[in-house]
Amino acid sequence: MVESSPIKSAEPGPFSLVVEDLRSHREGLLAQGFWALLVFRLSAPRKHVKNRLLRGVWRVGNVLGQKIIEVLTGITLAEGASIGRRVIIEHHSGIIVHGNAVIGDECVLRQGVTIGNRSLDDPAGAPTLGRGVNVGAGAKIIGRVHIGDYASIGANAVVLSDVPPGALAVGVPAVVKSKRVQL
Repeated sequence: MVESSPIKSAEPGPFSLVVEDLRSHREGLLAQGFWALLVFRLSAPRKHVKNRLLRGVWRVGNVLGQKIIEVLTGITLAEGASIGRRVIIEHHSGIIVHGNAVIGDECVLRQGVTIGNRSLDDPAGAPTLGRGVNVGAGAKIIGRVHIGDYASIGANAVVLSDVPPGALAVGVPAVVKSKRVQL
């Protein structure tokens, strides 16, 4: 009897991710969220370059590119963050993503969103967003919280604790108001 091993699909490269990002944004090349993701995606391969000089030059280019994007769009995607596939940054301005944050596939972020740490005592404590999380304008998700798959965060909500999958969180501080039915 021959055992078959499950076939693992290869992780997409940065250029494949850029193409997916472009297709995900309705405005295409005009989407400022796409510009921010482009610079973020093109910075990732630098970590795998063995030559220190080349890696250093690439780092300088990354920092300059990121600063230009911050000035032009008001979007800060820290290089250390983990950002999934087909993430949409719906509107520009005032978006900050912490370097230890994890954003799952197919999430939507809108203007004024902060995904960051809660205190100086825990500088690495950043949120984790599951797949398909929809974050409303002005929402703040701070600290070591987990937002479940397909949850929605209301506009201007301040999320300080975990949100279960499929839930709607609204208010300051955010409370879970309802569960959405997934079809």
